[in-house]
Amino acid sequence: MKKIILLLSFLTLGTLGLFAKDYLFIFSSDKSVNAIDRADIDSIKFTSNQTVLSIYKDNEVIASYPLSKIDSLTFGSIDVNEVMIIYSESGIVITNPFANKGINISVNGDDVTVNSKLSNISVDYILSGTTSSGSLKLYSIYKYQLTLNGVNMTNNDGPAINLQSSKMCTLVLSEGTTNILADGATYASSSEDQKATLFSEGQIIFIGDGTLNISSISKHAIASDDYISLKGGNINVSSAGKDAIHVNDYFTMSDGILQLTPSGDGIDSEGYIDISGGSITFTSSVANVKAISADSTINVCGGIINLTLKGNAAKGLKGKQDMTLSGGTFTINTSGAAILEASGSGYDPSYCTAIKCNHSIYINGGTFTITATGTGGKGISADNNIEITNGSITISTSGGGAIYTNTSGKTDAYNATCLTSDGNIVIIDGTIALSSSGAGGKGVSSDGIFTLGSSSTSPTLSITTTGSEISLGNTSYSSPKALKADGDIKFVGGTTLISSADDGIKSETNVYVNGGNIVVSKSYEAIEAPFIYINGGITDITATNDAINATKGLVSGGTEQNDGSCLYVTGGILIASCTNGDAIDSNGDILITGGLTIANGPSNGIEEAVDFNGIFNMNGGIFIGAGSNSNMTKPMSNSSTQPNMFISSSSLISSSTFLNIQINSTDVITFKPKYGGYKFLISSPDMTKGASYKIYTGGSYSTSINTGGYYTGGTYTPGNLKKSGTLSLSSTVNTINL
Repeated sequence: MKKIILLLSFLTLGTLGLFAKDYLFIFSSDKSVNAIDRADIDSIKFTSNQTVLSIYKDNEVIASYPLSKIDSLTFGSIDVNEVMIIYSESGIVITNPFANKGINISVNGDDVTVNSKLSNISVDYILSGTTSSGSLKLYSIYKYQLTLNGVNMTNNDGPAINLQSSKMCTLVLSEGTTNILADGATYASSSEDQKATLFSEGQIIFIGDGTLNISSISKHAIASDDYISLKGGNINVSSAGKDAIHVNDYFTMSDGILQLTPSGDGIDSEGYIDISGGSITFTSSVANVKAISADSTINVCGGIINLTLKGNAAKGLKGKQDMTLSGGTFTINTSGAAILEASGSGYDPSYCTAIKCNHSIYINGGTFTITATGTGGKGISADNNIEITNGSITISTSGGGAIYTNTSGKTDAYNATCLTSDGNIVIIDGTIALSSSGAGGKGVSSDGIFTLGSSSTSPTLSITTTGSEISLGNTSYSSPKALKADGDIKFVGGTTLISSADDGIKSETNVYVNGGNIVVSKSYEAIEAPFIYINGGITDITATNDAINATKGLVSGGTEQNDGSCLYVTGGILIASCTNGDAIDSNGDILITGGLTIANGPSNGIEEAVDFNGIFNMNGGIFIGAGSNSNMTKPMSNSSTQPNMFISSSSLISSSTFLNIQINSTDVITFKPKYGGYKFLISSPDMTKGASYKIYTGGSYSTSINTGGYYTGGTYTPGNLKKSGTLSLSSTVNTINL
């Protein structure tokens, strides 16, 4: 009776003045607060023998409350679109202004269930407080906002937050707050999805400047059966039994911070991924995980991505469809090793790879720093094509390789590679620096065509390999090549700098140099292919075996059989130098119609400046070759159309001594052999049949341009006249002994 009198007094006072406020708040003993809009109240009555407080509108009861559960009543104003839920260990306080307008909230212990039937109002549900055994489950037929305003929630038998609404949730992380969500090891059985600590059937858009620390023992940390868009906030996933973030539709990120250390993938999308800003940090030691993975496309045009993968066969970025990377800063460190997976009659290696795509990769910008230290580690790998139009890419691999039995049952080897493609590789522009120090490690490996540069761009490609061969007995299975392609290799423009422990540039078909600058400062064989075309640019290459090796790989060393291969020089500058092998070696023919070609062979031994099994036709351009006193050295072929000289010196012309040739008293060739020489092959368009010649050694040259030992633009002061005479009138080949 006392409570009734007090309530009557309160309601009387409310009628006199306090009722001018917008809402009637009913505080219940279960800590819930119901807010009823003043406009919805016609009258308040006691019913059921004065044990129930009933609120009427239009002569109908819109709400009833047992008096025994009412703590107090008050009038006040609130934001009409906010529902507040405050957790505490002593109970839950709920403020619900829509209690009689379509939002029903029930409480079971510390578990709160919200069911909204509102169809035209976007309500903001604000969570705060702490619970060690609570949760929020929400149903809504209309889009809504969920604000985490300093909530610390652990649910031991299910998701901390389970959004069973297919509508869009704008999840706000309030500025200055730290919010914590955690789940338990075992979820209670349910007919509804509960895939994560924070789960939604609908879309989630993260905004705000607050922090969310989230963990999951056996499930995903954050999951949506629709899409997730991150536009703000600092989200830390300290642990997850599965993925840190998992989406069925797609994932986008334009701002915010993600720090992820799950047992599964970092971001796993069954659709596409689009990243334009923000920061992502991922760390994992688990095998086969993927930091950022999409079943569809991956597009990155901004942001900061830092990935550390220590697990075997782990992947940094992994896309099943095309991947476009046009901006942002990528730092990816991998240390996991390859895993041999049983397949066919043997095994198929799965590699730890920084960036892996099942289709094509397009890099249009951005800065990439990739370090791979594990066995067989890969930098960037595509099952189809790789196209780079801009950007700065630095890739270093140091892991070795290994011998294994492949799927066909044959002995094979795998190795680390910086840039690898099952299709074509095209580098239009940008700066690319690749280094591989492990056994058999490669800089670039393409199963298709490799192209560098264009007529209007100038990329820079630097490749260094320092590893050893992978061999078994006397059989080599993998060599540390710098640039390898099964198809054509085409240089159109740009700068290529190579230092290789084995081959510098190797194609199974053709190598075309149409432009650009190529420098191979160290190699076993600098350029190798069945057909090599030097049409332009500047090619300056050094090797210990053959600088140029035109071969189909059908002829064993030391034989003179013509295998049909050929070196063509139509323009540009070719400087080929070799210390122990041939400067130019063709198991077929050599055809020169233009350009400047300089062949610096060794000064001793049986190797030569030029070795050919077919014919050597000199039909245009300038050619200078210097080599040893080998009896195997041959002159150019009689079928040449441009006169040429085959000069043999009884004494070494050293690397510091000029060899000067004058035709009709005009300087035509002034040359210093890089390693010295005894035998020289020389031809120039200025040589004509019947012309007089003089050959000098020594002397000096002033104000000159030195192109691989070929001096131009200055004045030669003669040294010792070694020979003079007249070029043949009948033959283009002139054999001259000094």
